[in-house]
Amino acid sequence: MTGIEASAVTEIVAALVAAALYAVAYLSLVRLMRFPRNWVPFSRWEALATGLLAILAVAWVSLTPNGPAPLSGISLITSSAFIVAASGIIAAPALTFRPSNRVVEFLSRHADHAGLWLIGPALVGGLVVPNSKLQGMLTALVAIECSWFLRHHRAWRRRRLHPLDPSDLSVLENQSRGDIPAFAARQGIRELVWSEGVVSWRGCDRSTPPCPFNLYINRLGLNTAPCCREHLREIGHYAATCLREAGVVHWLEGGSLLGAVRGNGALLDWEDDVDISVLLQEDMTWSRLSAALAERAGRDGYYVDLFERHGLIALSLDPPRPRPFRWERNRFRGEIRVDIAMYRLAESYGEVVLERRSHKGDMPATEGGGYGVPKEIVLPTSTIGFAGGRIACPSDPHAYLRVLYGNFEEIEYTYIDTTAVESRHTAVNRGG
Repeated sequence: MTGIEASAVTEIVAALVAAALYAVAYLSLVRLMRFPRNWVPFSRWEALATGLLAILAVAWVSLTPNGPAPLSGISLITSSAFIVAASGIIAAPALTFRPSNRVVEFLSRHADHAGLWLIGPALVGGLVVPNSKLQGMLTALVAIECSWFLRHHRAWRRRRLHPLDPSDLSVLENQSRGDIPAFAARQGIRELVWSEGVVSWRGCDRSTPPCPFNLYINRLGLNTAPCCREHLREIGHYAATCLREAGVVHWLEGGSLLGAVRGNGALLDWEDDVDISVLLQEDMTWSRLSAALAERAGRDGYYVDLFERHGLIALSLDPPRPRPFRWERNRFRGEIRVDIAMYRLAESYGEVVLERRSHKGDMPATEGGGYGVPKEIVLPTSTIGFAGGRIACPSDPHAYLRVLYGNFEEIEYTYIDTTAVESRHTAVNRGG
Protein backbone atom coordinates (compact mmCIF):
# COMPACT_ATOMS: atom_id res chain seq x y z
CA MET A 1 0.00 0.00 0.00
CA THR A 2 1.41 3.40 -1.01
CA GLY A 3 1.65 6.34 1.33
CA ILE A 4 -1.25 8.07 -0.43
CA GLU A 5 -3.46 5.00 -0.09
CA ALA A 6 -2.56 4.62 3.57
CA SER A 7 -3.37 8.27 4.18
CA ALA A 8 -6.75 7.87 2.46
CA VAL A 9 -7.59 4.82 4.58
CA THR A 10 -6.56 6.69 7.71
CA GLU A 11 -8.85 9.61 6.83
CA ILE A 12 -11.78 7.28 6.13
CA VAL A 13 -11.33 5.51 9.46
CA ALA A 14 -11.03 8.87 11.25
CA ALA A 15 -14.25 10.05 9.58
CA LEU A 16 -16.07 6.87 10.57
CA VAL A 17 -14.93 7.30 14.18
CA ALA A 18 -16.23 10.89 14.16
CA ALA A 19 -19.58 9.72 12.76
CA ALA A 20 -19.80 6.99 15.42
CA LEU A 21 -18.98 9.45 18.21
CA TYR A 22 -21.72 11.80 17.04
CA ALA A 23 -24.23 8.94 16.79
CA VAL A 24 -23.45 7.76 20.33
CA ALA A 25 -23.71 11.32 21.68
CA TYR A 26 -27.04 11.69 19.85
CA LEU A 27 -28.45 8.50 21.38
CA SER A 28 -27.26 9.57 24.82
CA LEU A 29 -29.02 12.92 24.39
CA VAL A 30 -32.36 11.47 23.30
CA ARG A 31 -32.20 9.01 26.20
CA LEU A 32 -31.49 11.88 28.60
CA MET A 33 -34.59 13.74 27.41
CA ARG A 34 -36.86 11.23 29.14
CA PHE A 35 -36.31 13.17 32.37
CA PRO A 36 -37.88 16.52 31.39
CA ARG A 37 -40.62 14.67 29.51
CA ASN A 38 -41.64 13.08 32.80
CA TRP A 39 -41.24 16.24 34.90
CA VAL A 40 -38.37 14.85 36.97
CA PRO A 41 -34.87 16.33 37.46
CA PHE A 42 -32.05 15.24 35.19
CA SER A 43 -29.84 12.40 36.34
CA ARG A 44 -26.50 14.12 37.00
CA TRP A 45 -24.51 11.12 35.85
CA GLU A 46 -26.43 10.73 32.59
CA ALA A 47 -26.24 14.46 31.90
CA LEU A 48 -22.50 14.39 32.57
CA ALA A 49 -22.03 11.35 30.30
CA THR A 50 -23.94 13.07 27.47
CA GLY A 51 -21.87 16.21 27.82
CA LEU A 52 -18.61 14.28 27.85
CA LEU A 53 -19.61 12.37 24.70
CA ALA A 54 -20.33 15.66 22.91
CA ILE A 55 -16.99 17.08 24.06
CA LEU A 56 -15.20 13.93 22.93
CA ALA A 57 -16.80 14.18 19.47
CA VAL A 58 -15.73 17.83 19.15
CA ALA A 59 -12.22 17.08 20.44
CA TRP A 60 -11.77 14.21 17.98
CA VAL A 61 -12.90 16.32 15.04
CA SER A 62 -10.64 19.20 16.08
CA LEU A 63 -7.53 17.13 16.86
CA THR A 64 -4.64 17.68 14.41
CA PRO A 65 -1.71 15.57 15.64
CA ASN A 66 0.40 16.36 12.55
CA GLY A 67 -0.49 20.03 12.28
CA PRO A 68 1.21 23.15 13.63
CA ALA A 69 -1.25 23.20 16.58
CA PRO A 70 -2.82 20.29 18.50
CA LEU A 71 -6.33 21.55 17.69
CA SER A 72 -7.84 23.16 14.61
CA GLY A 73 -9.65 26.31 15.70
CA ILE A 74 -12.04 26.40 12.74
CA SER A 75 -12.92 22.71 13.17
CA LEU A 76 -13.48 23.28 16.88
CA ILE A 77 -15.83 26.21 16.28
CA THR A 78 -17.68 24.55 13.40
CA SER A 79 -18.22 21.18 15.10
CA SER A 80 -19.25 22.86 18.37
CA ALA A 81 -21.77 25.08 16.57
CA PHE A 82 -23.38 22.14 14.78
CA ILE A 83 -23.60 20.03 17.94
CA VAL A 84 -25.17 22.92 19.90
CA ALA A 85 -27.66 23.65 17.10
CA ALA A 86 -28.60 19.99 16.63
CA SER A 87 -28.93 19.46 20.40
CA GLY A 88 -31.31 22.40 20.67
CA ILE A 89 -33.50 21.06 17.89
CA ILE A 90 -33.46 17.51 19.27
CA ALA A 91 -34.15 18.52 22.89
CA ALA A 92 -36.81 21.17 22.23
CA PRO A 93 -39.88 18.85 22.22
CA ALA A 94 -38.95 17.34 25.59
CA LEU A 95 -38.15 20.73 27.12
CA THR A 96 -41.55 22.16 26.15
CA PHE A 97 -43.22 19.72 28.52
CA ARG A 98 -42.18 22.30 31.13
CA PRO A 99 -42.69 26.08 30.77
CA SER A 100 -40.12 27.22 28.22
CA ASN A 101 -39.12 30.24 26.17
CA ARG A 102 -40.27 31.17 22.68
CA VAL A 103 -37.18 29.87 20.92
CA VAL A 104 -37.61 26.39 22.43
CA GLU A 105 -41.33 26.41 21.65
CA PHE A 106 -40.63 27.50 18.07
CA LEU A 107 -38.15 24.66 17.59
CA SER A 108 -40.59 22.22 19.16
CA ARG A 109 -43.38 23.36 16.84
CA HIS A 110 -41.20 22.42 13.85
CA ALA A 111 -39.63 19.37 15.50
CA ASP A 112 -40.49 16.92 12.74
CA HIS A 113 -38.44 18.79 10.12
CA ALA A 114 -36.27 21.36 11.95
CA GLY A 115 -33.24 19.09 11.62
CA LEU A 116 -33.40 19.55 7.83
CA TRP A 117 -32.50 23.21 8.34
CA LEU A 118 -28.97 22.04 9.15
CA ILE A 119 -28.41 20.32 5.80
CA GLY A 120 -27.43 23.45 3.87
CA PRO A 121 -25.00 24.75 6.52
CA ALA A 122 -23.57 21.22 6.87
CA LEU A 123 -22.85 21.02 3.13
CA VAL A 124 -21.17 24.42 3.22
CA GLY A 125 -19.18 23.54 6.35
CA GLY A 126 -18.03 20.26 4.89
CA LEU A 127 -16.83 21.95 1.70
CA VAL A 128 -15.22 25.00 3.29
CA VAL A 129 -13.38 23.19 6.10
CA PRO A 130 -11.00 20.54 4.66
CA ASN A 131 -11.39 18.10 7.53
CA SER A 132 -12.47 14.51 6.83
CA LYS A 133 -13.42 13.97 10.48
CA LEU A 134 -15.73 17.00 10.42
CA GLN A 135 -17.23 15.73 7.18
CA GLY A 136 -17.85 12.35 8.81
CA MET A 137 -19.60 13.94 11.79
CA LEU A 138 -21.74 16.17 9.58
CA THR A 139 -22.67 13.22 7.38
CA ALA A 140 -23.92 11.34 10.47
CA LEU A 141 -25.87 14.40 11.61
CA VAL A 142 -27.57 14.86 8.24
CA ALA A 143 -28.32 11.12 7.91
CA ILE A 144 -29.98 11.00 11.35
CA GLU A 145 -32.11 14.10 10.72
CA CYS A 146 -33.20 12.94 7.27
CA SER A 147 -34.14 9.54 8.68
CA TRP A 148 -36.17 11.20 11.45
CA PHE A 149 -38.01 13.41 8.96
CA LEU A 150 -38.84 10.56 6.58
CA ARG A 151 -40.21 8.37 9.37
CA HIS A 152 -42.39 11.24 10.61
CA HIS A 153 -43.59 12.03 7.11
CA ARG A 154 -44.68 8.42 6.50
CA ALA A 155 -46.45 8.26 9.87
CA TRP A 156 -48.31 11.50 9.22
CA ARG A 157 -50.05 10.00 6.19
CA ARG A 158 -51.65 7.34 8.43
CA ARG A 159 -53.60 9.86 10.54
CA ARG A 160 -57.41 9.81 10.29
CA LEU A 161 -59.94 12.64 10.70
CA HIS A 162 -61.92 12.94 13.95
CA PRO A 163 -64.86 15.28 14.54
CA LEU A 164 -64.62 17.92 17.28
CA ASP A 165 -67.43 17.92 19.83
CA PRO A 166 -69.26 21.21 20.65
CA SER A 167 -67.15 21.90 23.74
CA ASP A 168 -63.87 21.41 21.87
CA LEU A 169 -65.09 23.58 19.02
CA SER A 170 -66.32 26.33 21.34
CA VAL A 171 -62.95 26.58 23.10
CA LEU A 172 -61.11 26.51 19.76
CA GLU A 173 -63.27 29.27 18.28
CA ASN A 174 -62.77 31.40 21.37
CA GLN A 175 -59.00 30.90 21.42
CA SER A 176 -58.74 31.65 17.69
CA ARG A 177 -61.08 34.65 17.97
CA GLY A 178 -63.19 33.12 15.23
CA ASP A 179 -60.39 32.74 12.66
CA ILE A 180 -59.42 29.08 13.01
CA PRO A 181 -57.32 28.82 9.81
CA ALA A 182 -55.17 31.82 10.76
CA PHE A 183 -54.83 30.59 14.36
CA ALA A 184 -53.79 27.11 13.19
CA ALA A 185 -51.23 28.56 10.79
CA ARG A 186 -49.83 30.98 13.38
CA GLN A 187 -49.50 28.29 16.07
CA GLY A 188 -48.37 25.49 13.75
CA ILE A 189 -51.36 23.23 14.50
CA ARG A 190 -51.11 20.86 11.55
CA GLU A 191 -53.77 18.55 12.97
CA LEU A 192 -56.63 21.02 12.36
CA VAL A 193 -58.49 20.50 9.08
CA TRP A 194 -61.36 22.71 7.92
CA SER A 195 -63.49 22.20 4.85
CA GLU A 196 -66.74 23.93 3.92
CA GLY A 197 -67.19 25.22 7.46
CA VAL A 198 -66.57 21.85 9.11
CA VAL A 199 -63.59 21.58 11.48
CA SER A 200 -61.94 18.20 12.07
CA TRP A 201 -58.85 16.91 13.81
CA ARG A 202 -56.27 14.76 12.03
CA GLY A 203 -55.81 12.32 14.86
CA CYS A 204 -53.08 10.01 16.07
CA ASP A 205 -53.14 6.28 16.65
CA ARG A 206 -50.66 3.74 17.96
CA SER A 207 -48.85 3.62 14.62
CA THR A 208 -48.17 7.38 14.61
CA PRO A 209 -46.49 9.81 16.99
CA PRO A 210 -49.00 11.22 19.50
CA CYS A 211 -50.53 14.66 19.02
CA PRO A 212 -48.62 17.39 20.85
CA PHE A 213 -51.69 18.08 22.96
CA ASN A 214 -49.54 18.87 26.02
CA LEU A 215 -48.45 22.06 24.24
CA TYR A 216 -51.89 22.77 22.80
CA ILE A 217 -53.51 22.45 26.23
CA ASN A 218 -50.97 24.16 28.43
CA ARG A 219 -49.85 26.96 26.08
CA LEU A 220 -52.86 27.52 23.86
CA GLY A 221 -55.68 26.54 26.21
CA LEU A 222 -57.34 24.04 23.85
CA ASN A 223 -59.15 20.91 24.95
CA THR A 224 -57.48 17.52 24.76
CA ALA A 225 -57.65 16.21 21.20
CA PRO A 226 -60.50 13.68 20.65
CA CYS A 227 -58.13 10.91 19.57
CA CYS A 228 -55.93 11.49 22.62
CA ARG A 229 -58.94 11.35 24.96
CA GLU A 230 -59.76 7.92 23.60
CA HIS A 231 -56.17 6.79 24.04
CA LEU A 232 -56.09 8.12 27.64
CA ARG A 233 -59.21 6.08 28.43
CA GLU A 234 -57.65 3.00 26.87
CA ILE A 235 -54.30 3.20 28.60
CA GLY A 236 -55.80 4.27 31.94
CA HIS A 237 -57.98 1.18 32.14
CA TYR A 238 -55.16 -1.00 30.81
CA ALA A 239 -52.86 0.17 33.63
CA ALA A 240 -55.57 -0.38 36.24
CA THR A 241 -56.23 -3.89 34.91
CA CYS A 242 -52.53 -4.78 35.09
CA LEU A 243 -52.30 -3.53 38.69
CA ARG A 244 -55.52 -5.24 39.77
CA GLU A 245 -54.53 -8.59 38.26
CA ALA A 246 -51.11 -8.32 39.91
CA GLY A 247 -52.79 -7.82 43.29
CA VAL A 248 -51.36 -4.32 43.76
CA VAL A 249 -53.16 -1.85 46.02
CA HIS A 250 -53.76 1.17 43.77
CA TRP A 251 -56.03 4.18 43.37
CA LEU A 252 -56.87 6.99 40.97
CA GLU A 253 -55.49 10.36 41.96
CA GLY A 254 -54.61 13.90 40.86
CA GLY A 255 -56.47 15.44 37.94
CA SER A 256 -57.84 12.05 36.94
CA LEU A 257 -59.58 11.63 40.29
CA LEU A 258 -60.69 15.27 40.11
CA GLY A 259 -62.42 14.62 36.80
CA ALA A 260 -64.00 11.40 38.07
CA VAL A 261 -65.46 13.17 41.13
CA ARG A 262 -66.34 16.56 39.69
CA GLY A 263 -67.28 15.38 36.21
CA ASN A 264 -69.18 12.22 37.16
CA GLY A 265 -66.54 9.89 35.77
CA ALA A 266 -65.41 12.03 32.84
CA LEU A 267 -61.90 13.06 31.93
CA LEU A 268 -61.15 16.73 32.45
CA ASP A 269 -61.41 18.64 29.17
CA TRP A 270 -57.73 19.57 29.53
CA GLU A 271 -56.43 16.23 30.84
CA ASP A 272 -52.90 15.46 29.68
CA ASP A 273 -52.23 12.15 31.47
CA VAL A 274 -53.80 9.62 33.83
CA ASP A 275 -52.60 9.59 37.44
CA ILE A 276 -52.63 6.33 39.40
CA SER A 277 -50.89 5.61 42.68
CA VAL A 278 -49.81 2.28 44.17
CA LEU A 279 -48.84 1.15 47.64
CA LEU A 280 -45.52 -0.65 47.95
CA GLN A 281 -45.42 -3.25 50.72
CA GLU A 282 -43.26 -6.18 51.80
CA ASP A 283 -44.87 -8.47 49.25
CA MET A 284 -44.95 -5.82 46.51
CA THR A 285 -41.59 -4.12 46.22
CA TRP A 286 -40.41 -1.66 43.59
CA SER A 287 -38.34 -4.36 41.89
CA ARG A 288 -41.20 -6.82 41.68
CA LEU A 289 -43.75 -4.26 40.50
CA SER A 290 -41.52 -2.56 37.92
CA ALA A 291 -40.35 -5.88 36.50
CA ALA A 292 -43.91 -7.21 36.22
CA LEU A 293 -45.23 -4.06 34.56
CA ALA A 294 -42.30 -3.76 32.17
CA GLU A 295 -42.63 -7.41 31.12
CA ARG A 296 -46.39 -7.30 30.56
CA ALA A 297 -46.45 -3.87 28.91
CA GLY A 298 -43.66 -4.85 26.55
CA ARG A 299 -45.54 -8.02 25.62
CA ASP A 300 -48.75 -6.03 25.01
CA GLY A 301 -47.00 -3.31 23.01
CA TYR A 302 -46.73 -0.44 25.51
CA TYR A 303 -43.64 1.51 26.55
CA VAL A 304 -42.44 1.71 30.16
CA ASP A 305 -39.99 4.20 31.66
CA LEU A 306 -38.73 3.57 35.20
CA PHE A 307 -37.59 6.28 37.62
CA GLU A 308 -36.83 4.45 40.85
CA ARG A 309 -35.18 7.43 42.52
CA HIS A 310 -38.38 9.44 42.10
CA GLY A 311 -40.79 6.59 42.77
CA LEU A 312 -42.40 6.85 39.33
CA ILE A 313 -43.33 4.49 36.51
CA ALA A 314 -44.45 6.05 33.22
CA LEU A 315 -46.57 3.77 31.03
CA SER A 316 -46.96 5.17 27.50
CA LEU A 317 -49.21 4.27 24.61
CA ASP A 318 -46.57 4.15 21.88
CA PRO A 319 -45.09 0.68 21.35
CA PRO A 320 -41.48 -0.07 22.29
CA ARG A 321 -39.12 0.00 19.34
CA PRO A 322 -35.91 -1.96 18.80
CA ARG A 323 -32.66 -0.57 20.11
CA PRO A 324 -31.25 1.96 19.54
CA PHE A 325 -34.33 3.69 18.10
CA ARG A 326 -36.49 3.24 21.21
CA TRP A 327 -35.04 6.37 22.84
CA GLU A 328 -35.95 8.53 19.85
CA ARG A 329 -39.51 8.58 21.17
CA ASN A 330 -38.26 11.40 23.40
CA ARG A 331 -38.21 13.58 20.28
CA PHE A 332 -42.01 13.30 19.97
CA ARG A 333 -43.85 16.52 20.80
CA GLY A 334 -46.60 14.67 22.68
CA GLU A 335 -47.03 11.85 25.15
CA ILE A 336 -50.05 9.70 26.03
CA ARG A 337 -49.25 8.03 29.30
CA VAL A 338 -50.19 6.92 32.79
CA ASP A 339 -48.06 8.22 35.65
CA ILE A 340 -47.88 5.55 38.35
CA ALA A 341 -46.57 7.01 41.62
CA MET A 342 -45.25 4.91 44.51
CA TYR A 343 -46.46 5.30 48.11
CA ARG A 344 -45.25 3.63 51.29
CA LEU A 345 -46.68 3.40 54.78
CA ALA A 346 -44.90 5.79 57.13
CA GLU A 347 -45.38 7.59 60.42
CA SER A 348 -45.27 11.37 60.39
CA TYR A 349 -45.78 13.59 63.43
CA GLY A 350 -47.59 10.80 65.26
CA GLU A 351 -49.92 9.93 62.36
CA VAL A 352 -49.86 6.96 59.97
CA VAL A 353 -49.65 8.29 56.42
CA LEU A 354 -49.11 7.09 52.89
CA GLU A 355 -45.92 8.79 51.76
CA ARG A 356 -44.55 9.53 48.28
CA ARG A 357 -41.21 11.03 47.24
CA SER A 358 -42.38 13.68 44.77
CA HIS A 359 -44.61 16.66 45.44
CA LYS A 360 -48.25 16.51 44.33
CA GLY A 361 -50.65 19.46 44.50
CA ASP A 362 -50.75 20.88 48.04
CA MET A 363 -49.93 17.56 49.67
CA PRO A 364 -48.17 18.36 52.98
CA ALA A 365 -44.55 17.44 53.64
CA THR A 366 -43.92 14.50 55.96
CA GLU A 367 -41.48 14.10 58.79
CA GLY A 368 -39.41 11.76 56.62
CA GLY A 369 -38.87 14.33 53.86
CA GLY A 370 -41.56 13.13 51.46
CA TYR A 371 -45.21 14.09 50.98
CA GLY A 372 -48.17 12.25 52.37
CA VAL A 373 -51.87 11.82 53.03
CA PRO A 374 -53.56 10.24 56.07
CA LYS A 375 -53.91 6.50 55.67
CA GLU A 376 -57.58 6.43 56.63
CA ILE A 377 -58.74 8.57 53.69
CA VAL A 378 -57.16 6.13 51.21
CA LEU A 379 -57.41 2.63 52.70
CA PRO A 380 -59.29 0.48 52.18
CA THR A 381 -59.75 1.66 48.61
CA SER A 382 -63.16 1.98 46.99
CA THR A 383 -64.14 2.28 43.31
CA ILE A 384 -65.40 5.14 41.17
CA GLY A 385 -66.67 5.62 37.65
CA PHE A 386 -63.92 6.76 35.31
CA ALA A 387 -63.82 7.15 31.53
CA GLY A 388 -66.51 4.61 30.77
CA GLY A 389 -65.59 2.04 33.42
CA ARG A 390 -64.81 1.68 37.08
CA ILE A 391 -61.45 2.04 38.76
CA ALA A 392 -60.04 1.93 42.30
CA CYS A 393 -60.05 5.21 44.22
CA PRO A 394 -59.37 6.43 47.81
CA SER A 395 -61.93 5.41 50.41
CA ASP A 396 -62.82 9.10 50.82
CA PRO A 397 -62.08 10.73 47.45
CA HIS A 398 -63.47 14.11 48.51
CA ALA A 399 -61.15 14.30 51.53
CA TYR A 400 -58.26 13.16 49.33
CA LEU A 401 -58.92 15.93 46.81
CA ARG A 402 -59.16 18.51 49.59
CA VAL A 403 -55.67 17.50 50.71
CA LEU A 404 -54.40 17.94 47.15
CA TYR A 405 -56.31 21.00 46.00
CA GLY A 406 -58.20 22.59 48.89
CA ASN A 407 -61.52 23.73 47.43
CA PHE A 408 -61.44 21.27 44.54
CA GLU A 409 -64.94 22.25 43.37
CA GLU A 410 -63.52 25.55 42.12
CA ILE A 411 -62.16 25.16 38.60
CA GLU A 412 -58.47 26.05 38.32
CA TYR A 413 -56.25 25.52 35.28
CA THR A 414 -52.99 24.81 37.06
CA TYR A 415 -50.57 24.45 34.15
CA ILE A 416 -52.31 26.50 31.47
CA ASP A 417 -50.90 29.85 30.35
CA THR A 418 -52.61 32.85 32.02
CA THR A 419 -53.92 34.34 28.77
CA ALA A 420 -55.30 30.98 27.70
CA VAL A 421 -57.00 30.60 31.10
CA GLU A 422 -58.86 33.90 30.71
CA SER A 423 -59.98 32.93 27.22
CA ARG A 424 -61.08 29.47 28.39
CA HIS A 425 -63.15 31.01 31.20
CA THR A 426 -64.89 33.16 28.59
CA ALA A 427 -65.68 30.12 26.47
CA VAL A 428 -67.00 28.16 29.47
CA ASN A 429 -69.19 31.09 30.57
CA ARG A 430 -70.65 31.16 27.08
CA GLY A 431 -71.67 27.55 27.56
CA GLY A 432 -68.68 25.88 25.81
